[in-house]
Amino acid sequence: MDVRTVCLGVLNLGDASGYEIRKTFEDGPFHYFTDAGFGSIYPSLSRLLDEGLVERTEHTQEKRPDKKVYSITAKGRQALAEALARPPGDDKYRSDFLVSLFFAHLLPPGQAGEAVEQRIEWYRGRLDHLKCCDRTSWGPGPVFVNGFGQAVYGAALEFLENNLDQLLESDARTPGNRAAE
Repeated sequence: MDVRTVCLGVLNLGDASGYEIRKTFEDGPFHYFTDAGFGSIYPSLSRLLDEGLVERTEHTQEKRPDKKVYSITAKGRQALAEALARPPGDDKYRSDFLVSLFFAHLLPPGQAGEAVEQRIEWYRGRLDHLKCCDRTSWGPGPVFVNGFGQAVYGAALEFLENNLDQLLESDARTPGNRAAE
């Protein structure tokens, strides 16, 4: 899903500044399945504004630049509904962690196992974050998506916990850092 559509989705939940939209990608309801940085959020908001899909109001702040708050328009809600009605593309999973482990044989001894142990703790933390709040007031869609996230993170955590020994055993058999050979 493109950033433009996700920004409309966030604004459909309520008015927000570009910073607040970014926060939904960092630790809000979208944090585990989509990502966008300021470099894509602000250009998208600018295009949405030009197209009349969002409106912007500026709020004066003391000792700070004006806060620009965006709200979705009726035309924006229609565009969001049309975008969501299109069949979604395939999921793509991006993971620097998995790229590192793919080349585990090139890492110094012990580093791959340490990375997995850190990722196990990371997944535990993310699962706690997803489970922490009563999400029933969000409605059925967000509750479903939150449950899906818990299932995916739970499965990844279980896999790492159950297979760490296999990686550690192969790491122990690897004579030194192959990258240096």
